[in-house]
Amino acid sequence: MAVRNYWLDLFTPVTWQEFLQSGGKVSGFRDSRWNTLQKVKPGDYFLCYVTGISRWIGLLEITSEPFRDTAPIWKDESFPCRVKVKVIAKLTPETGVPVKEMKDQLSVFQTAGGALSWTGHFRGSPTKWKTADGEAVVQSVLQAAESPVVRPIDPVKLKYRPKALKAKIGLVTVPESEGTDQPEQEVIKEPAAHTEIQWLLLKLGSDMGFSVWVARNDRSRSFGAHRFAELPALKSSLPLQFDDATNRTIELIDVLWLDRNSIVAAFEIESTTSIYSGLLRMADLVAMQPNLNIPLFLVAPEERREKVFAEVNRPTFSRLDPRLAEICRYISFDALRERLGRVKDFVRYLKPDFLEELSEACDLEQES
Repeated sequence: MAVRNYWLDLFTPVTWQEFLQSGGKVSGFRDSRWNTLQKVKPGDYFLCYVTGISRWIGLLEITSEPFRDTAPIWKDESFPCRVKVKVIAKLTPETGVPVKEMKDQLSVFQTAGGALSWTGHFRGSPTKWKTADGEAVVQSVLQAAESPVVRPIDPVKLKYRPKALKAKIGLVTVPESEGTDQPEQEVIKEPAAHTEIQWLLLKLGSDMGFSVWVARNDRSRSFGAHRFAELPALKSSLPLQFDDATNRTIELIDVLWLDRNSIVAAFEIESTTSIYSGLLRMADLVAMQPNLNIPLFLVAPEERREKVFAEVNRPTFSRLDPRLAEICRYISFDALRERLGRVKDFVRYLKPDFLEELSEACDLEQES
């Protein structure tokens, strides 16, 4: 009896619906995946995973050899490298299996590195998975199909992201000009909202037991009656483990969480209408320290969400190694406020990886 292999198949909420609406008989991938796709054989399973909401949503059995075709199935991309499939199980985004609920069952969570290092296993498809991991996902999806559990999702997370454009360096975005004749009408939320979010992140990190850092030029700020400088967990200096240029960049990051001499998470807050200074700082940090393994988060208003995704995938940032979009995640102001309201009574028991559920991946490569 032939051995069945298991392969990751990534979707967005939109591409999953388009797949089902077309009949659910063909799964497709980008040209760059052709060599890998040729290793997929009839009888193998695709493990269907939806990015943005981090949930398993279905199982597909491969029923043909790989082929090329551009017949329209998906609206924004053709995904010409294809195989025929049969749906074994399908879920909705609301009944999908959160990948974090399988933390103790999947080897991808045993990867050394930061709290979000497991996300590196979800950055392209098809990708072959270990048999034990594949079988665990199959069991969980089949069980969820038989006994669905509804877990509400923020409708915003089901929206599509900026369209990916092909370039020699890979997939990028080219944001629309901000100097058009009819510029987008946006409300500038500085400094009030920026200061509020900065305080919330500082207080959250402190309550979780971490030392915290606020951008050196923001130490004198206050939110309401709360003065940043009076927060007991606020550090007055950073560990001197980098060169001078790196340290100067890190000192200007809006908020850092620290565990002794290690940076646990870095946050840049962006609520202005023009230049993403935080993105530039993150890019500088990656350029100077490409092996730095720190979860990076861009925090911005919901109305800036699409802009964040478009900007972080620009060609300039896509030339970095690793690409900025590959290691940055997005958190909306409203999502942060709402989650803090729910966890306030047990915040001291939280671990940094709870930020994964709160945030969204920015990497366009995850939408194959």
